[in-house]
Amino acid sequence: MKNLLTYILFIMVTVSACKANDNGDNSNIDVDITNAEVTNVSVTGNESNYSFNVEIKSPDLGCNQYADWWEIISEDGTLLYRRILAHSHVNEQPFTRSGGPVAISDDQVIYIRAHMNTTGYGKLVYKGSVSGGFSQQTLETTFANQVETEEPLPSGCAF
Repeated sequence: MKNLLTYILFIMVTVSACKANDNGDNSNIDVDITNAEVTNVSVTGNESNYSFNVEIKSPDLGCNQYADWWEIISEDGTLLYRRILAHSHVNEQPFTRSGGPVAISDDQVIYIRAHMNTTGYGKLVYKGSVSGGFSQQTLETTFANQVETEEPLPSGCAF
């Protein structure tokens, strides 16, 4: 009986200690719950005819909140390519979608970024060139945001 009481007391202390330390701080989780972010990029093809595979992590909930495109822009903010995402990816996170052809030189530095239909551009992008490689960078969400209204644009959401 004494062992049982000791065990119950141990469990109660452990549970209350865990509860006391649970302040809701999830700062160790690297998740932006409001924006889409590019998490990986790979490229195939030849100069002026590249295909990109872009992996995106986004807080999709359905057509009311989803990543609606990824795009490639130049360092000066010119829209070079946009891949429309026709539906949400609620149960497929992160997801990869391919696009192209993209007519750039192998040494042209570009940004690859994702867009949410509700919050706009995410700040985590990939920057680089085909010849030099790509790495994840932070980019102001307002950089070249004038291209947000340029065609092509989504015509709706399938699901």
